[in-house]
Amino acid sequence: MKIIQSIVVKQILTEHSKQELQENFMRKKQQLERECNQLYFQLKKIEKTKNNQTLRLQYKKEIEKRKEKIEMVDFQLEQVHTLPLGSELKEKEVQALIDIQVGDKWSEVCDEKTILLKDGIIEEIRLR
Repeated sequence: MKIIQSIVVKQILTEHSKQELQENFMRKKQQLERECNQLYFQLKKIEKTKNNQTLRLQYKKEIEKRKEKIEMVDFQLEQVHTLPLGSELKEKEVQALIDIQVGDKWSEVCDEKTILLKDGIIEEIRLR
């Protein structure tokens, strides 16, 4: 019989992966800033032409959401700077089909399994 189990994928922080993370966060921040600017532009356009308070509030909420996301990205960037090389960062979880049979120890089947990546290459598979 086969069952589906979640497996944690972690990334070992190296100079290369640290730089990639920083670049990804910077791209995300720039995208959010562009969205903010576009929303500001739309808001100003609406303020000049229409007197729709609900629409204005909606735009302001969206701008605030983007600003909060920018703050979160800034915090994440700060965290990446302080992390030492060799740290393990949880990247994602994947689903895997696990083969089980009569006589298997359930505790071993349920143990957490982890895949460690180093610069995109599988470094280790942990079966705990």
